[in-house]
Amino acid sequence: QVQLVESGGGLVQVGESLRLSCAASGRAFRINYMGWYRQVSGTQRDLVAAIAGSSTTDYADAVKGRFTISKDNAKNTVYLQMNSLKPEDTAVYYCNVRVDYGGSKNYNYWGQGTQVTVSS
Repeated sequence: QVQLVESGGGLVQVGESLRLSCAASGRAFRINYMGWYRQVSGTQRDLVAAIAGSSTTDYADAVKGRFTISKDNAKNTVYLQMNSLKPEDTAVYYCNVRVDYGGSKNYNYWGQGTQVTVSS
């Protein structure tokens, strides 16, 4: 089992920045993928940004050029730096981690979610 602890959400004004963090802990796992998703009440959860074990990154078109995903392998932590925030970025942000325990099967874990609100 992997535990994910998210932090960094909050209320900001348009154009401001926030940095989200998600720390993974548990026993003897290898992280293959770390991602951030967001969800507005009543809609589906959508990918915001992802980073693979190789450090290859992927971004939703809506956040390209404004958000940056990064990771610290030593700390098993993924970050999402969000700049130039817009009201449409308002959502609950979820961390997602996929790990294996030495075999071929991947296990999927979600964080508890952190609210990001951008006020105009």
